[in-house]
Amino acid sequence: MNYKIPLILEPQPEGGYTVTSPLLPELVTEGDTVDEAMSNVKDALAAVVEAYQDLGRSLPKNAQIQDASGAVWLETVVTAP
Repeated sequence: MNYKIPLILEPQPEGGYTVTSPLLPELVTEGDTVDEAMSNVKDALAAVVEAYQDLGRSLPKNAQIQDASGAVWLETVVTAP
């Protein structure tokens, strides 16, 4: 299943980033770089999905992408030289 999740990347004073989601408060991860933090989001989301399933809860309907063949709005962080 594909999901569209809003994420907040917060720079940390000691370096790196903490990632949270206003839609899924249980989703919390971090990384030393933006790329690492975003990579860790996949694992964190998988853990949240599993926890929701174990609790018999479903993710918010607006998080699930039912038809992945259509267009999806995506915002991301891109580093350019």
